[in-house]
Amino acid sequence: MAGNSKRRGATRKPTSKKGASVGTGGHGRRALEGKGPTPKAEDRPNHKAYKAKQRAEAEAAKRPQKGRSGPRDRTSTSHEVVVGRNSVLEALRSGIQAETLLVYNRIDSDDRITEIVSLAVEHEVTVREVTKTVLDGYAGGSPHQGVALEVAPYSYADPDDFLDGDGRTLIVALDGIQDPRNLGAIMRSAAAFGATGVVVPERRAAGVTVAAWKVSAGAAARVPVARATNLTRAIEGYKKAGIFVIGLDADADVMIRDSELIDGPLVIVAGAEGSGLSRLVREACDQIVSIPIDGATESLNASVAASIALYEAGAHRAR
Repeated sequence: MAGNSKRRGATRKPTSKKGASVGTGGHGRRALEGKGPTPKAEDRPNHKAYKAKQRAEAEAAKRPQKGRSGPRDRTSTSHEVVVGRNSVLEALRSGIQAETLLVYNRIDSDDRITEIVSLAVEHEVTVREVTKTVLDGYAGGSPHQGVALEVAPYSYADPDDFLDGDGRTLIVALDGIQDPRNLGAIMRSAAAFGATGVVVPERRAAGVTVAAWKVSAGAAARVPVARATNLTRAIEGYKKAGIFVIGLDADADVMIRDSELIDGPLVIVAGAEGSGLSRLVREACDQIVSIPIDGATESLNASVAASIALYEAGAHRAR
């Protein structure tokens, strides 16, 4: 019958000492308002998924992006990246066409950084503060010192552009040098000793890349580099224009300081370390000269040999 207290489940036994819980009156609901949904695991700093995401982004920054070559391999068909405080500063001082200046967001500023940023703003170059990971990716492993400058593709000159006709022409031609650091060092010496320019072959030779910019310490913005479709033909063209051509070889009988050809307009040809000058280039030279060194040393680095030759040529002209 209704209300039969003996029926199982008809009454609630006081199994708990607690009474009915009191409601919050909506206070708990209001406390949660505005907090939004729980962030994803990969967005929570203390979660292992967040750390995995950070590592993945760091690796992605080091890899070349689609449609863009890596910083080490940037050529005239893609944007170049100049890294390092001196190199970036010289590039901006020269008025080179630049698009973006990347600055480490925790950089220790000095006079160079102040001038770099000021010049970038003056030339209407976009300035971005980025993390070290991003800068490392742009620099491709080269020391960037907290700054990188994305510039327009390097504009190579034509070998004929160096025929100024004033009798002071001094050109450095590089035969088979494939290390861009050697090219950068030679550009730096060419700037120091007043060379007209540097000529490199169009193929199988170092070009003006990040490494060359870095080693040149800004000289890449002051000394023009020409690309020759055929280096031998370019040398023959210089000879027809009345310019003497000397090639550097450790085994030559004539020492460079004794050469009678280095007083006037001159082309100095340096070959790759080890293989030296190629046969056709050697035959095109007016004279093969050597740099005297101690017998215990087998040979000089190409950039060192070119620098000494440039100094000797400059010294003779100053007499």
